[in-house]
Amino acid sequence: MANFEGIIEFVCVAESQGFSAAAKQLSCSTSHVSRQISKLEKRLGCALFARTTRLVSLTSAGLSYYHQCKDLVTGLQQANEQINSQQLKLVGTLKISAAGTFAEQQVAPVLMEFALQHPELSIDIDFNTKPVNFVEDGIDFAIRYGKLQDSGLVARKLLAHPMMAVASPSYLAQYGIPNHPSDLKAHSCIISNNDHWTFIHEEQEQNIKVQGRWKSNNAQAVVNACEQGLGIAYMPQHNFLQATEQGRLIPILNTFWRSESYSWVVFQDRRFLPMRARLAIDHLLAHFSA
Repeated sequence: MANFEGIIEFVCVAESQGFSAAAKQLSCSTSHVSRQISKLEKRLGCALFARTTRLVSLTSAGLSYYHQCKDLVTGLQQANEQINSQQLKLVGTLKISAAGTFAEQQVAPVLMEFALQHPELSIDIDFNTKPVNFVEDGIDFAIRYGKLQDSGLVARKLLAHPMMAVASPSYLAQYGIPNHPSDLKAHSCIISNNDHWTFIHEEQEQNIKVQGRWKSNNAQAVVNACEQGLGIAYMPQHNFLQATEQGRLIPILNTFWRSESYSWVVFQDRRFLPMRARLAIDHLLAHFSA
């Protein structure tokens, strides 16, 4: 059994690309991880990592060894989870980073249900749009909207959101109704996530760069500004439903709306998620798939 010592630490360092990052994931000291790797390399008689002051990377021998070991670690985790799921009792704190109206109004209530099912579990949600470092910030997973950056993280779709463009009756009376997305270049637009809006024209995506006097990453602030006549807004439909039903906002460019944008749950390699995070993610995915 001594031949297996250090393998979990080895796989974790290989995937997190650092001894400190691996130590945080494994809830142990960096020196412990370093000792385990050194012992493993000594037993194998070769270097598994090339170390510099700023980077840890696999050697050719280490890469080959990693491909063999990762399946062993995955199998062990799955075996442990099967036992744990039979006597499940979630404890500790689940840390989540979330952003947007959808996360506030729809994701948070689903996580409240999850908390009620596990009374010894604490949940800490930070509603912030800033990028997160999952290891350094101790974040288990994040809820994000729109186009994601290629970050090497895992992303699962939570829900598709049909888009809608709107303006207030007073704005349209003063500045006219745009008939084509290209007309927006001559209008004041209220910017939320970005200043490039995507529409569909003749089954092709058309990106329009817009500008305006009001910009906010808060959806309700965008809706309020639009109702006050500060310009045209373009966001997921659910943000505008009440205002359009009551006539405070008027849908425009209906035939050009992009059919959908997505909300995502974003996390690191599933194999290194704690059980509480895995089950919370599964709970969210099951809820929104229904």
